[in-house]
Order: sequence, then C-alpha cells, then structure tokens
Amino acid sequence: MTVEAGDTEAESFRPRKSDRKRHGKREPRPARRFSILGLLGELMLTAGVLVMLFLGWQLWLNDIIVGSRQEQAASELGQSWAAAVPTDTPTEAATDAPTGPGEPVVLADDLVNAEDFAVLIVPRWGEGWERTITEGIGVQDVLNKGRLGHYPSTQLPGEVGNFAIASHRMAYGGGFKDLHQLQLGDHIYVETQDGWYSYVYRSSEYVLPTGVGVIAEVPQQPGVAAVDRMITLTTCNPFFSTAERLIAYGVYDTWYPRAGGPPAEIAGTVNARNS
Repeated sequence: MTVEAGDTEAESFRPRKSDRKRHGKREPRPARRFSILGLLGELMLTAGVLVMLFLGWQLWLNDIIVGSRQEQAASELGQSWAAAVPTDTPTEAATDAPTGPGEPVVLADDLVNAEDFAVLIVPRWGEGWERTITEGIGVQDVLNKGRLGHYPSTQLPGEVGNFAIASHRMAYGGGFKDLHQLQLGDHIYVETQDGWYSYVYRSSEYVLPTGVGVIAEVPQQPGVAAVDRMITLTTCNPFFSTAERLIAYGVYDTWYPRAGGPPAEIAGTVNARNS
C-alpha cells in the first residue's frame, strides 16, 4: 500500500464542509404562545394583592390614623371648654364624689346635625382614650369620620331617660372596638361644656339590627316613661360584620360641675390635655 493510497483513505473519514455546516446549525426554538388563562391568572393575583393591601389600610392602619385624629379633636374640644370656664385641678388622689353637685345641668335641646357637643372618656380603654360625640348618626357625615353619633331621638347627657350613642366597631377609627371589654362597675364619663357626667357600666346584650328597642327611653320597654338616667352604647357585632348589634348599658351615678374640676379617675387625662 502506497502513501498516497493511505492519505486517500484518511480523507474519506473527514467530514465534508457541507456536512459540518449542516450538523452545526441549531434548530429554531418554537415561539412562546400567548395564554389568555395565564394573563387572567396574573391579573387576579395582582388584584388579590391590592385587595389585601386595601383591607389592611381600611381595617388597621386607617383605624390608627382616624382614631388618633379623633382623640386630638376631643382633646381640643375639651381645651376650649376649659379655657372658657376655669376649673380646679384635683390630683388623682382626690375624692371621686363631688360635694353637693345637685341636679345635673342638661344641654339645651337645640343641637344641629353633625355638631360636636360632648366627649366620651372610658378609662377601661386606656389612659388618654377620648372621642368626640356628635349629633346625628349619619354614616358619611358622622360615623365614617370616626365620631361617635348621638341618636337624635334619645335624651341628652344627664337627662332622665336614655342617652344613646353609636360608633363603628372596626374601620373609621373603630371607636367601640373594645366595647366587649367593659366590666361591671366600670365608669363611663361624658364631658360637656358644663362638666362631667358619670355613668356606671351595668350590662350588655346582643340584638339584631332591627332591635331598635335598645334606644327607647327605657331600653327594651317602648312607651314606658323613664325615671332613671341611662347611657346606651351601640356598635356592630361580630368584628368585620353587621349581622348583629352589641349593646352596652350604663346607669347614671353623679355629675361633676366644671368649676369643681374633673373626677379623680380621669384627672390625669383632663389636666394633661389642658396644661
């Protein structure tokens, strides 16, 4: 076998140029197909995230912001009364019973809708907790602004009968979110330009939204004339629902004329905001 013959045989094992090109070429990838279902899935996921963010804002962060604003509004209202009528400043060790306060002064029954006329102070709900009480129970102009609304058909603070107020349980400041935490004997104070009315928590009950008997002059006894002074607090129940109403009742204890200073139990809160 000659050398030439060997070279010829070796050449037969080398890939030809055309073969190299053919084997080295990559097949094109199939184009990604547009999926309607995939797009809808992404949109629904995005919408779900946005809804959760909105609920977090509406039910928690917004409650904190609105609640803080309402505490400030109540504080400013109290400050305006204190500036108009100078008061004594008893310490927290002072007596809880005012000296001969006489019959409580009752506001004139000439309030207009959405007028701020009182402040609710409930020590059970924390030091410094106070909210403005506004005439009317309109959703947009009163309750959704974080205020406590006074049922116009009910009596006024200190008046014989039933002083009834309403508030949201959650959202818009959640004024009565802790209503279920009241305990027998807890004090509920209502402050007006004339002084402080003290009520004592007595009991609670649950009713349907149609249970309007709770705001009767004598709760749950429509048509019966009142001889006592009461306070009724109403809100939705359970949390995040309007299926029921949670009702808390308090009975009148005494009242503290503004000139004599606030009750000892809330003297710290009142004096701190007025200083």
